[in-house]
Formats: sequence, structure tokens, C-alpha cells
Amino acid sequence: MASDAALTEHWSGHPVVVAGIGADGWSGLGETVRAALADCDVVFGSARQLALLPPSEAERIPWPTPLLPALPELFARNADRRIGVLASGDPMFYGIGVTLARRFGPTALRVFPQPSSASLACARLGWPLAETPVVSVVARPLPTLVPELSDGRRILVLSEDQHTPSKVAELLRDNGFGASTLTVLEQLGGPTEQLRTAPAAHWPHPPGDPLNIVAIDCHADPDTRRDTRLPGLADIAFTGDGQLTKAEVRALTVTALAPTPGEMLWDIGGGSGSIAIEWCRTHPLCRAVSFERLPARREQIATNSVALGVPGITIRGEVSSELAEEMIPAPDAIFLGGGLTQDGMFDRCWHRLRPGGRLVANAVTAESEALLLEWSARFGGSLRKFQIYRGEPLGGFTAWRPHLPVAQWIVRKPAG
Repeated sequence: MASDAALTEHWSGHPVVVAGIGADGWSGLGETVRAALADCDVVFGSARQLALLPPSEAERIPWPTPLLPALPELFARNADRRIGVLASGDPMFYGIGVTLARRFGPTALRVFPQPSSASLACARLGWPLAETPVVSVVARPLPTLVPELSDGRRILVLSEDQHTPSKVAELLRDNGFGASTLTVLEQLGGPTEQLRTAPAAHWPHPPGDPLNIVAIDCHADPDTRRDTRLPGLADIAFTGDGQLTKAEVRALTVTALAPTPGEMLWDIGGGSGSIAIEWCRTHPLCRAVSFERLPARREQIATNSVALGVPGITIRGEVSSELAEEMIPAPDAIFLGGGLTQDGMFDRCWHRLRPGGRLVANAVTAESEALLLEWSARFGGSLRKFQIYRGEPLGGFTAWRPHLPVAQWIVRKPAG
């Protein structure tokens, strides 16, 4: 937010009018919004949005592609003019208003929202808006939808274009939710509004209007694995060479790391990526960097992160060489699952951990466990040790098979 404030101080022009406009166009706007736009010297928007305006003397400039890199020069060049910006529906709902507020600060804007596509979709379907999650796949990977899927849930997906509905149907089929019902709502609020419904397993409709939102009434297929956002996914959810923190230990470890929305994790010795993946699945805003020295394992981390719906994980190589660059943002939490006995590993990580951040280290060998005892004596924190037993067949009976005991150290870096 400090950078936002700095940018606001440098904006010396008139307040930027950011107006939401629906598929019903100019006729759907109130008098106040119309007057604000009519007073503008230049209006930015998509070609479709600009075409909804009546004739005027204002210059109309379609957004360039890519947009974000062009914004500073575009606004600087027009800073002495009255600027208007068109957005679809509510500008602050996954819209350009959010981008402009972050860049110039809220006091530089006059925002006029219209009903969002999510509001209109819930109004048509009779769904409670406050209880319906919304996932945007506009300029975002489609697999980010995966962690939201659960039996009996209702989800709205903001589409990239006319091809999104069929891609969503395919993703649902591939993840055991082919029995779900899809409803595509096109041109909501406009004269050509249309709804199309079908099961994901047999989606029959060709691509339609690019302005659409997809509603999913989720129903899991029989025997679909139950994956939730809570840590502790089944081991079979991950592919790889067996270098994996097992489900029970993983659940305890991610809980100890205590993720909150927007925080960054460093996963040292990524293996299959399970800790970083489980961290990121707890909330869509959680981020992670996974350090893994072996190329084959880096590939399996990438595969697992896409399959489990968190493709934004950053995957880096051997941690010592990567940290030498000093370009990776400081983490809020660090998991030391590998390389504990490597000289200087802990010191490098502790130095880069932000004040108030958490570090969790797991040890299974006597040598690494001794290091946890040493570090605990120096820096405090808490120690615990646990061993997991799993019931496995033994002839016609069941035997308890022990896994290696795990020692765990949990510590918080002083804030001062």
C-alpha cells in the first residue's frame, strides 16, 4: 500500500471516472454516470464497451495489448485531460478499477459500479450470492478452479471467452465431476441474454458469445477422490518418485506453518511439491517458492501443482545458488524438509525470513535431529516428535506398519 500512496501523490490530473457498463449499454446507466462520462475528454475501454457509447466529441481509445505495461505511459500522456474508463459491470469486481486503485490510489478515482455478472447470474439462478464462490479464469490458468470443486457446491466462473465453457466441462470430466450441471449465461442484462444448460459429461453446445459466465452445480462422480482445501491430501494425489511428505505428517506440518491469505512460503527440498501445494491450496492468495535441485523432481512439482489446481507455484533449483541472487522476495514462512545438514543452510534461510515469520523443520535422521535440538537451544521455539502407523494386510490379518519417526521444530523469528 505504500507504493500505492506514492503513486497517488504523483497523480495531478482530474479524478479518473471509472464507470461500469452492462450489456444493456448507455440506456442502463443512471444520469449521474452519463453526466460524468459526457464530461470526459478521452474514454478508455474495450472496443465492445466503447461501441456502447452514443456519439460524442470525446476521443475513444481501445485498450492496448498487453494492457498493464502500457498503463503508465497511457495515463501520463493524457494526465491533463478528463479521463473516463469503461468496465464491465462492477469495476471493483475482478475489473480494471482494482488495477487503477492499486496504481493510483482510491482518491484518484470516481468509481460508478453497475451490477456485476456474478450478481446478475445469481439473480437469474436463484443462488445466494454471498454463499457462491467466484473463480476468474480471465488471464488466469483454468486449473485454479480445481481446489473449489466439491460435491454439492455451486460455483461461478468468469470466462475468458466463448471457449471457456467447453474447457470447464472438460476439466470437470477429468477431475471426477462430469455429473455436474453447467449453465452458461451470455450477455447478462442485455437484449440478447441467453442461458444454456447441460451436464459437463455431455456438453453439447458449440462456442457462443464471448461475454459469458459459467455456473457450476457440482456433483462428484462415484468413487471420486475427496480433495479439500484442508491439508492432508491422500498420498496418491501426488505423482513422483516417492520423495513425498506423507499425508499425516504433511497435515501437521502445514498446520504448524500456519498459512494465511497472501503469504509466501519457501519450501526447501521440494521433492514432489506436496508442502508448497498444500500451502497454496489453503487459500487462492497464498504463494510459494519450491526449491529442488533435481530437474526430474522439478518437473514432477510442476505436474502436481497443475493437477491439484495451484499452477502459480514458483519452482527454482538448488537453494544455495538461487538465494545468492538475492532477488527472491522474503518469505513469511519457511519449511526445511531437505538439506538440513548442509553447511549454512539454516543460517541463510533464517537471515532471509522476514521478522515475525515462521520456520518449521522436519528431521528423520539422528544427525538432523541433533541440529534441531541445537537450533532450539539457540532460538527457542517448540519441539515435538511423532510416529505414524498405518494398518496393512498381513496374511489374513491386519498389522500396524510404522513409518519413520519425525522430529519437528517450530519457531517464530522475532519481530524486532
